[in-house]
Amino acid sequence: MLVQIYIISSYVYIYKLIYKKANTLYMSKLQNYRTDFKKSKGRFYIEKESSYRNPFMRDRDRLVHSAAFRRLEHKTQVFVQHEGDNFRSRLTHTIEVAQIARTIATRLGLDSDLAETIALAHDLGHTPFGHAGEEALNYSMKRKGGFDHNAQTLRIVTILEKKYADFDGLNLTWESLEGIVKHNGPLLNNIPTVIKDHQKLILQKNKLLDLSLKKYAGPEAQVAAIADDIAYCNHDIDDGLRAGLFTLNALAEIEHVGKVIEYNRFKWKNIEKRRLIHETIRSLINLMINDVVSEYEEIINKEKFKNAEDIRLYGNTVVKFSRKMFIDNQKLRMFLFGRMYKHTIVNRMTLKAKKIIEDLFNAFSKDVNILPSEWRDEAENVKSDIDLYRLISDYIAGMTDRYAVMEHKRLFDLHGGWTGTSLYDKRDR
Repeated sequence: MLVQIYIISSYVYIYKLIYKKANTLYMSKLQNYRTDFKKSKGRFYIEKESSYRNPFMRDRDRLVHSAAFRRLEHKTQVFVQHEGDNFRSRLTHTIEVAQIARTIATRLGLDSDLAETIALAHDLGHTPFGHAGEEALNYSMKRKGGFDHNAQTLRIVTILEKKYADFDGLNLTWESLEGIVKHNGPLLNNIPTVIKDHQKLILQKNKLLDLSLKKYAGPEAQVAAIADDIAYCNHDIDDGLRAGLFTLNALAEIEHVGKVIEYNRFKWKNIEKRRLIHETIRSLINLMINDVVSEYEEIINKEKFKNAEDIRLYGNTVVKFSRKMFIDNQKLRMFLFGRMYKHTIVNRMTLKAKKIIEDLFNAFSKDVNILPSEWRDEAENVKSDIDLYRLISDYIAGMTDRYAVMEHKRLFDLHGGWTGTSLYDKRDR
């Protein structure tokens, strides 16, 4: 009996050794495709490297400490900030995206710091009131250079953040900038003016930092993009149910979601509704992540890439859903679009948000003297009307929801809007 136990134990031990070695070899292979921070193309302004943080870690930390990142706390995801304390804000959405991105990147053997950095930056340029605010500001900037939140993120990290003694912006690495600009794919047509201007400057000053707009971004940027899709679909389920915009039974009509709900009800008899919702969302996130991992592994095993540059040149996304999961996710998006994003409550918020943004833009465009003193000083030194409109859009895009509402009230409420017009108002200092 002891001999049999010994033999079985030996087999188990050998199996574990073989599995561990095979897994180590496989992860070593996956790491061939990661973006190596040691081979980074560098920064626009040369800096001494940190002795205890790699370049992508420094990029991440600079983003977290930026003013633009802090303002995301009071910017809309779907619901305007004052509607409730438990709904996602643009900041909590960003943190969830970063967590999922880091998980996927680690599983795929990619650089998790770079993936997290791009995820943390991906919504930095959003206006107040979410996509409604962006649409209104883009409309106001029509024939004036336009407005795009990804392009605005680039503007924030290269120009608008003014924290460091030696340069404007955050002086991020080329790899982070590439991910910020191209995480949703290459830019072939209708390239935002801000990005065109950046490219022109780069090609004049340092061609090595060319963002190669027609190429796909590296794998870590693709991870950040798919993490965004996973995060917003699933947390919008949570917020939509919390707001009472749809029911769990209505959600269960989507086949793949319904199977998850049914399984969780079978696994946990008499489970409370709020726990069932959480377990359902948790399961859906895991399903999506596992699907992305399987699809990526299938592609790299088929295509025989050598490194991250081969992935950039591939001509398609490699970090993505399988066809089946993509179709299932489209059904979920269509459900959320009809039941949530175009719900009467959200439509009314959208109407008000667009009105506020358009009113502010028109007011500042007609009279720059009503801008806060810091912005007014800059407005007086711009070289053209186009530059002035860009400055005004910078000011509005940087506002939080509540600041935009208060600024609108100060300018247009003839009875209650006098607060903030005093010479002693610290907001104007």
